[in-house]
Amino acid sequence: MNYSKTLADTEIPADENKQKRIPGNTAIWVGIFCILVEFLMLFTLYFIAKVHNQEAFNIGPDKLLTLAGTAITLLLLTSGYCMVKAVEHIRSDNQKASLRWIIAAIVLGLGYPIVKYFEISWNIAHGIDGETGVFYTVYYYLTLNHLVHVFWALLGLAWVAIRTGLGSYSSTDYHGLEAAALFWHATDVIWLVIFPLFYILR
Repeated sequence: MNYSKTLADTEIPADENKQKRIPGNTAIWVGIFCILVEFLMLFTLYFIAKVHNQEAFNIGPDKLLTLAGTAITLLLLTSGYCMVKAVEHIRSDNQKASLRWIIAAIVLGLGYPIVKYFEISWNIAHGIDGETGVFYTVYYYLTLNHLVHVFWALLGLAWVAIRTGLGSYSSTDYHGLEAAALFWHATDVIWLVIFPLFYILR
């Protein structure tokens, strides 16, 4: 019996290689690493401020509009799900369905700055601004910093929506779409840390 194997026998199938590849591209992972390091530093400052101002951080969330934070959380998570579906459909070469999911993700994502606008307006009407106390200074700095990154991510989603509509992505080449989705998920993850720190934990 011949136990020798040919080269073809030992090669990994193309589909398996495709499954093992790193999603997105190197540039997006560098970008994600940078914003994660940035927010890790900001969260460190949050905890340092909390240690030195325990009472302010205990009563601070009571004056915030928890409903607004909850709405933003739901909008970002639902938008993130839409991007998962967009990538799923482009893998099946269904560009039209993928584009619809991307547009849905953008619309839901735009709900975040809209809710944030009304939240800040509500805060100011109730005398809560960046000078009200250390808790609110940190709150405004982190949440508005996160909002800036969300705007960048939304621009990325708009760009891949245009490219998807032009038929630039397919089941064999969708790294750009996947990269935009990954960056969008990164903003979701950061918000999932911000939300309990300011709206729930005492």
